[in-house]
Amino acid sequence: MNSTRVIPVLLLRGQGLVKTIKFRDPKYVGDPINAVRIFNEKEVDELVLLDISASADSRDPPFDLLSDIASEAFMPMAYGGGLRNIEQIRKVFALGFEKVIINSAAYGNLGLISEAAAIFGSQSVVCSVDVRKNWMGRIELVSHSGKKREAVSLRDHLVAAEKAGAGEILVNSVDRDGTMSGYDLDILRQVADTVSVPVIACGGAGSIDHFADAIKLGRASAVAAGSFFVFVGPHRAVLINYPDRDVLSSRLP
Repeated sequence: MNSTRVIPVLLLRGQGLVKTIKFRDPKYVGDPINAVRIFNEKEVDELVLLDISASADSRDPPFDLLSDIASEAFMPMAYGGGLRNIEQIRKVFALGFEKVIINSAAYGNLGLISEAAAIFGSQSVVCSVDVRKNWMGRIELVSHSGKKREAVSLRDHLVAAEKAGAGEILVNSVDRDGTMSGYDLDILRQVADTVSVPVIACGGAGSIDHFADAIKLGRASAVAAGSFFVFVGPHRAVLINYPDRDVLSSRLP
């Protein structure tokens, strides 16, 4: 069996699951409980749940829904979205999640990462960065589901997040999100060169070959995707799916 984690990313909006393209035009793709049950049967490595409107709307995570999801899940899960204080983080862990993902809040409060890492361990705290390239090809960081541009550089933010205690970095390409055209390997390499903690690639996967490229060429430690696991075929028909273990084992490092 391959040692590389292959992680579905489910986007929550309200009580349902959606999928975006370049962080826009969310399309409803189903019920989160049903998706979790299917992934249970597929024995996925890990599952990421991101509430894409919680931070943008300045509201709390959907704790009742997260409790229902956690009660169904047999695999390790990470949650991100709307996390602004240690009480919220403590509640997510109490529901049964193994990791929290901090993105927007980290820009104004790296102390939240430090506090969470001190209490729950660095291995439980993931710093997520949403990146895009401007018209000049320069990398920009955005937060609040892509609605706010951050002034800090990618390198400075990553160094600070790792120093604060983040145990993993989830890097998500806005430009590749939902396109299924492959990861931004240039950005992945820059992130891998900057931090010593594991890097999770996200944004753009459309095939197992893209997973392999992220690992071998982008130097990612794990791969994550959304569209790849919820769509099938050229017309993007909704179908929750996950590759067979023997296929992944034969084609990934």
